[in-house]
Amino acid sequence: QVQLVESGGGSVQAGGSLRLSCAASGYTGTRYYSRYRLGWFRQAPGKEREGVAGISYDGSATYARSVKDRFTISRDNAKNTLSLQMNSLKPEDTAMYYCAADGVEFRGGWYPLSPDLFHYWGQGTQVTVSS
Repeated sequence: QVQLVESGGGSVQAGGSLRLSCAASGYTGTRYYSRYRLGWFRQAPGKEREGVAGISYDGSATYARSVKDRFTISRDNAKNTLSLQMNSLKPEDTAMYYCAADGVEFRGGWYPLSPDLFHYWGQGTQVTVSS
């Protein structure tokens, strides 16, 4: 069974940086980590979960408009890890951040960054940005 574990959240002042990581396990046999689209989502209290950034099997990345040019998503297929570098953080970035993995192979970046399309989820890591 696929498991995702996030780390790297914390508290930071506005303008600061954080790097989130997500370690994946359970990609064995013919289930290759490199074949699946991965994503970062966030959910603030009272709000719906929203897509922040996604990276497809071919390395192409997509970003929410609110984080573009501030956040960078990357993956290491050799280590089965996913990262999110967050710079110039703003108070409105405060949320629980989740990493997620698609359950369908070879979905490209043209698919929407919708939680409904991701099958596996981590437990989340809190990011708090103070002004």
